[in-house]
Amino acid sequence: MYQLAVEIPYWGQSIFRVVGGLVAVLLPAGGIVYLFLFKMMSFMQSRLGPMEAGPYGSMQLLAEVGKWLQKEDIQPDNADKTIFKMAPVVVLLSTFLLVVVVPFGPDAFFTDLDAGVFYFLAVGSVSVLGILMAGWSSANKYSLLGGLRAAGQLIAYELPMVLATLGVVIQAGSMNLQTIVVAQNTGEIFGWGGLGNPFILTQGVGFLIFMIAVQAELTQPPFDMPIAESELVSGYMTEYSGFRFLMFFIAEFATAGVFAFIASVMFLGGWGVPFDWFGWQNIDDVDWWMNIVGPLILTTKMFGLVLVIMWVRFSSPRFREDQLQTFAWKFLIPLSLANIAVTAILKVVF
Repeated sequence: MYQLAVEIPYWGQSIFRVVGGLVAVLLPAGGIVYLFLFKMMSFMQSRLGPMEAGPYGSMQLLAEVGKWLQKEDIQPDNADKTIFKMAPVVVLLSTFLLVVVVPFGPDAFFTDLDAGVFYFLAVGSVSVLGILMAGWSSANKYSLLGGLRAAGQLIAYELPMVLATLGVVIQAGSMNLQTIVVAQNTGEIFGWGGLGNPFILTQGVGFLIFMIAVQAELTQPPFDMPIAESELVSGYMTEYSGFRFLMFFIAEFATAGVFAFIASVMFLGGWGVPFDWFGWQNIDDVDWWMNIVGPLILTTKMFGLVLVIMWVRFSSPRFREDQLQTFAWKFLIPLSLANIAVTAILKVVF
């Protein structure tokens, strides 16, 4: 494996990680907004979308950010102002904490945790606290209802997400995300290793459950009950304006990108292609240039998964609350438990 010849001091590593984290979160979020929110949705609705700000409207997002930053930062008179201000920070911070365990290459990662799967499942649930804080502290009945809806929904759909990842952990024999990438790129499917063993082929049910749970975690249609503009006037975000609303907006699309990164790592082989194509037997054989090519491969897979997420968002009607809960508790959870049982049996047999 390629190693840096120069020892970087701790403060330098910290700065590099902070800047790298900002790039890994904000650049994909901007690309997602432009490609899918501004352009793909417009195409699906027979519109051109933004066209005036920059070539093909490419600078429209910067114009929107500038507009939000200029707006007055207001809070309701009866709001708990400290909690009200902290809520969007908590939601956005959980997204930045998620990206730190994503491996972008053989050496291109922020941290390599042995319990990486456990970490991202734990940190991913922190956003629920931020949403509850926003709903309660706003002193608005619509915001409170949105926050309570979000809590019930996210708790219900975190269980299928956790269970969907167990099949991957069983197959890879590890909770380390880098090890999961290697297991897919050096593995075989019933003795054939031409494509490695991307877990989407052997864990297709887990992948489907995971992506449905991600859609619910993002509170996007058909799981947008916590926002429900026609019912709750944007729910927990009703009283937010200016840059605090901007933080919620960034967190929504950045989290979609980060969860798509994680899904790519767990089910699509991550930053790699089948190692046998290059004659690599394990990660120690991987050439240094994969630290440059790997992030591009992973980002391409991420945008492909976000395309699916946004397609569902723009073309699906909203569930009723009873339908939403029934789908999680009576369908997804039993299906994910069955998937775990089958995976465990096949793991022992083969």
